[in-house]
Amino acid sequence: MSDTSALLPVIERIFSTVFPLFAMVLVGFLYARKTDSDMGVANRINIDIFVPALIFSVMAGKSFDLFSYTDLMLGTLLMVVGSGLLALPVCKWLGLAPRTFAPPTMFNNCGNLGLPLALLAFGEAGLSAAIAMFLVSTLLHFSLGVYILHDKAQFKTLATNPLVMATAAGLAWSLSGWTLPVWASTPIDMLGQISIPLMLFALGVRMTDVDFSQWRSGLFWGLFAPFTGFVVAYPFAMLAGLSAEHTAYFVLFSVLPPAVLNFMLAERYQQNPHTVASIVLLGNIASLVVVPVTLFFVLD
Repeated sequence: MSDTSALLPVIERIFSTVFPLFAMVLVGFLYARKTDSDMGVANRINIDIFVPALIFSVMAGKSFDLFSYTDLMLGTLLMVVGSGLLALPVCKWLGLAPRTFAPPTMFNNCGNLGLPLALLAFGEAGLSAAIAMFLVSTLLHFSLGVYILHDKAQFKTLATNPLVMATAAGLAWSLSGWTLPVWASTPIDMLGQISIPLMLFALGVRMTDVDFSQWRSGLFWGLFAPFTGFVVAYPFAMLAGLSAEHTAYFVLFSVLPPAVLNFMLAERYQQNPHTVASIVLLGNIASLVVVPVTLFFVLD
């Protein structure tokens, strides 16, 4: 009985973390089933305005110190590259194109799912850590990830990417020690607060496009992505001597499903977008099991 009583707070916390996320995803899914929903404009505004506002508002905050997350940022770099290296022999064994299957293994859903998950599971401290890891993953996705998809791709637009610009501005402001006046911080904070619910709603809308004709491949690679992430992340956490808090942040980050952005870039560079969409969406559906199980271990 005592063991059951001890587990109840953990189970309650897992439920209170996961349910709001998937409730918002479900709202997007149900709405899209009833109404023809084109999220293209909303997603572009979110990436160009709302997410950069969230990044800047957190990084420019008094409590954010990017250098306190250097261990997590290094771990993210190793996890992304390591996951890609683990995918290569599997692609060769199955006779598949690494350009199609490596990126979904490497780049996880640290935006749509990772940021709100960290906030609900660990509070503001978790959100700050998740943003530090998100920044590394995003920068790698728009550089290394794009290069994998198309080795002749142009990277000159990377410096003008709103996410990169917001990161640079937030870092500069954080290092300066300045404090934003309320009249400036309030609208930026409010714009940033739009990003997370909109990400989740958009993910639900995207779920209506699941291609079940390729469900075997989609499910295998959708589960292979969090597996490779964990295989790299947990040993790194142990060897690097990460604190208990940082280990929890990093392990949860490592098992996130493939990012929706993988599909968008595969479509842009014509690397089997329908197959990638199946991997992304079935991987996110599988996270209904993977994320709660992982939360049980990191919160216990």
